[in-house]
Amino acid sequence: MKHSAQTHSEALLQQLDSFISEGRNPSTMDIDTLSSFDILQRINREDALISGAIEQQLETIAAAVDATVDRLKTGGRLIYMGAGTSGRLGILDAVECKPTFSVNESMVQGIIAGGERAIQHAVEGAEDDRDAAVVDLQQRQLSASDVLVGLSASGRTPYVTAGLHYANAMGCATIAITCNPNTEVLQLAQYGICPIVGPEVLTGSTRMKSGTAQKMVLNMLSTAVMIRLGKSYQNLMVDVHASNEKLYARAIRIVTQATGCSTALAEQQLQRAGYHAKLAILMILTGTEVEQARQLLQQHDGFLRHAVAAQAGPSHD
Repeated sequence: MKHSAQTHSEALLQQLDSFISEGRNPSTMDIDTLSSFDILQRINREDALISGAIEQQLETIAAAVDATVDRLKTGGRLIYMGAGTSGRLGILDAVECKPTFSVNESMVQGIIAGGERAIQHAVEGAEDDRDAAVVDLQQRQLSASDVLVGLSASGRTPYVTAGLHYANAMGCATIAITCNPNTEVLQLAQYGICPIVGPEVLTGSTRMKSGTAQKMVLNMLSTAVMIRLGKSYQNLMVDVHASNEKLYARAIRIVTQATGCSTALAEQQLQRAGYHAKLAILMILTGTEVEQARQLLQQHDGFLRHAVAAQAGPSHD
């Protein structure tokens, strides 16, 4: 038994040695001798590499967006799955979709190895538990209409690879986001997104560049999906639902920016529209009443630009 554990440990060490994200960064070998300003300058220089790495992945990200839009249009869900930092980033993106785009809580979900406790605490062995990944997805009633995004900076996290295996067997669309090429999650996923950001400022601290890269890709993925689903008008976040004072003020600004109307009219129409900015904008731009505007939006699958154009008639084009 001891020999078996030692062999497994040696294999894992060899695997980690091959990962770019686990390498030592030659630009920061002296970081422990630097002043605070110089430390920050080194970190900043490394962070500047992330955008370029993601740019190389835009075609794959676009294909993943298209696949996700197709599934969500037919009632599917976008589900993120990860361990540690990756899992927390997935949950962060998922929970922000509801207030930002007024989607229901089930449309975008995040699952982290170890469950809710793992959001704030390290849960020993959680990322290695393959069986837990399957159980977690079964509890969410994963189906062929869903999209599973496996998040793993290393590309080898057993919890994530097991989840991707199960999702493939269920007929889901599968996406992987990692920062190491030629890894298992990329081989398993239909859409493998791999921004290669290089070794971290602190060796192995993948919450840094790798984490930032994952967060940026998640921002792009979910935002592009929501835009493609009609959640914006021009570059305005028109599906925001005013559920608190800040969001109510933001909704007023969005209505005035979209229509050029006065603040007073924006507030009046927002109240009539049940504080839904998109509906209020359509009412102002087309002069329609609440029910007619609501029907127009339904007829055009929630796309405000299409609804406005249809009401304006052929001359609008």
